[in-house]
Amino acid sequence: MEKQTRRGLFRMATKLAIPAVGGALMAQASMAQTQRAAKRDATGKGATQFPFTTVVAYGNLLFVSGIGCRVKGTIEEETKWVLDEIEKNLAASGSSLEKVLKVNVFMEDIREFDRMNSVYKTRKWGTVFPARNTVQPAALPAGDYGLAIDCIAYV
Repeated sequence: MEKQTRRGLFRMATKLAIPAVGGALMAQASMAQTQRAAKRDATGKGATQFPFTTVVAYGNLLFVSGIGCRVKGTIEEETKWVLDEIEKNLAASGSSLEKVLKVNVFMEDIREFDRMNSVYKTRKWGTVFPARNTVQPAALPAGDYGLAIDCIAYV
């Protein structure tokens, strides 16, 4: 049997300890990420009459449900109304339009795109406009007029 020196024992202990400590640190970091990234109601408003949450937070991301216009008017008025509602939801969640990363616009009549866009581009989206899709679905939910918009933002 080989004679063990203090230096040899220390080297062996170090080799065994480093992976154990590293593994513990990795597990701790993983647990911290999971705790930060828990899904929650970002506005704190609680349940609505519908089976969805208006704004869901996951980590520092916010997922805003589609908001359709509930007041009939011109496409400009309807766009303004929906964007105002989105802005209220983002503010209640600790964010703003400037922190929006992605927008989906669902228009009842895509031929009104330029008129919708004239209102959309006046909002304070920050130095970079968010990525955006604009489509015309077969129909909007009953009670929605003109358009519906959803988005993804961060806190």
